[in-house]
Amino acid sequence: AGFIKSPLSQKRLTQDRVELHCEAVGNPIPEIQWWFEGNDPNETSAQLWDGARQDRVQINATYNLHSTSTISIANLTADDSGMYECRASSDPDRNHLSKSPKVKWIRSQANLFVIQRPDIKAQVATVAGKLLLTCNMSGPYSGIEGHEWVHGNKVLQTDTDSGTSTSYTIEGKMEEHSGVYECVYKANPVVKGQVNVSVPPQVTAYKKSEHGNEGDTGVLTCKSASFPPVVTWVWSKNGQEPIVNGSGRYIIKSSGNKTELRILKLSIEEDTGDYHCNGTNAYGTSGAVLNLRVRSRLAALWPFLGIVAEVLVLVTIIFIYEKRRKPDEVLD
Repeated sequence: AGFIKSPLSQKRLTQDRVELHCEAVGNPIPEIQWWFEGNDPNETSAQLWDGARQDRVQINATYNLHSTSTISIANLTADDSGMYECRASSDPDRNHLSKSPKVKWIRSQANLFVIQRPDIKAQVATVAGKLLLTCNMSGPYSGIEGHEWVHGNKVLQTDTDSGTSTSYTIEGKMEEHSGVYECVYKANPVVKGQVNVSVPPQVTAYKKSEHGNEGDTGVLTCKSASFPPVVTWVWSKNGQEPIVNGSGRYIIKSSGNKTELRILKLSIEEDTGDYHCNGTNAYGTSGAVLNLRVRSRLAALWPFLGIVAEVLVLVTIIFIYEKRRKPDEVLD
């Protein structure tokens, strides 16, 4: 057996996740095993298996043309630091209890250094009508080469400062810029902090006025783009008792920051009116009003009948006029 890809030594923070990858070729296709030896001088090498360390260890292997194996460890702790060894062998007797393998296991090693995650204090303040987001790292941290501020997948600001404090200023109201912001310390390993700009729901109607035909299904939609997401959605009609999902002809579907009310077999008498959608999260409640108008199925026929009537009246007038008009005199 021989390695075509060996695991690489890495640095990680506590609570992070790490992956080590190994690939080997041989005839027959070699088996790959993972072994670990900690930093304690008295600790001996031990084999790792899928589900080890309270199910924090996962090993995925494929044996097709050649052998590939990836070990991943979640929620790292300081005890996960040490030497990880990828072993490969094509010898049929490699796992025989009474026979020693003719060809020894080949080995490739990588060291994992798990560093204690520094504590980052995040703050949000309003200064002169602007939002000031701040991250402060407790204690020194070596190797900082700059900072980034990220919102979603967009980088908002970057610098090359080596300090343990960084800030970002947002123009506008808090309600317009709610969400999760990340302060990133560019180092090895990278350290990230999180600043939450949290506000009550900002509920809006997808359409303030909806139209539906009698007998069809009506759909009313409300949404909220604010953070944190809405926990509870409540629908009601004309200020009456809240609508219960599944009662009568009502079906309510809600997921995070969007809710939808479906009304089956619309009725002009029963369903026309104003509907209220209210969203609630840990910071408050907000709502919107939607107006539903239900039209008769014959509503689209009336314009056509009106046009036909106009044409008939016009043809009748022309016909009567032609009948009553005197014939032209014939010249001698």
